[in-house]
Amino acid sequence: MNLAIDIGNTLAKAAVFEQGQVVDTFKTEHPDRQFIEGIFASYPAITAAIVVSTRKADSEMEQEIEARVKKFIRFDTTVPVPVINCYGTPETLGCDRLAAAVGANAIYPGANVLIVDFGTAITIDMVSAKGEFLGGNISPGAVIRFRALHEFTGKLPLHALVEDTVLIGNNSRQAVESGVIDGIVYEIEGYIARLSKEYDDLRIIFTGGDGNFFAKRVKNPIFAAYDLVVYGLNRILEYNAD
Repeated sequence: MNLAIDIGNTLAKAAVFEQGQVVDTFKTEHPDRQFIEGIFASYPAITAAIVVSTRKADSEMEQEIEARVKKFIRFDTTVPVPVINCYGTPETLGCDRLAAAVGANAIYPGANVLIVDFGTAITIDMVSAKGEFLGGNISPGAVIRFRALHEFTGKLPLHALVEDTVLIGNNSRQAVESGVIDGIVYEIEGYIARLSKEYDDLRIIFTGGDGNFFAKRVKNPIFAAYDLVVYGLNRILEYNAD
């Protein structure tokens, strides 16, 4: 069994794999030693683990993992991966983005894939049919947009994602909710339209905490994979097996 952990800015997601398939998932806002102990209590057969983090690593947590497995990888851009990294400044690349690219390439081998990760930030990344990570763009996620409107204006209250929006808001709440939600939808649909002209048979994967929310709103065939990063991490762990 393998353990893959993706520690994001807001939430940490972990998945236990057996023969390449997810058998269980865990999530927490506080990835610590106790969190790890709970996973190993449920799955003592875990023998290999990989961790990627967008925040400062918890050394006690990693030491706990390393003490329990035969192989441990702290994933960064120096670790070999089964895609070609074409990013111009690999040392500045978020390793979760690279792991997602590996996962996308494993799901759609030989295809052009657009990955949209709806997290604290929204990342829009491309993997070519040749297995090349081409890079992508980063923009503020929904929470950042709502918070910015609240904190950088004098009167707008803090709002959040809602199921129903209107094309033209006729009060401040509707204006903010529709402005943020529909603005993100139009942004992503714009990328899809443009990239579909540039890349043949473009496949689209939505992932991240808000991935399912926006998958229902974007008018394109989309594969929603909440655990794309951990899926890619497991593929990297297998690729680096002794």
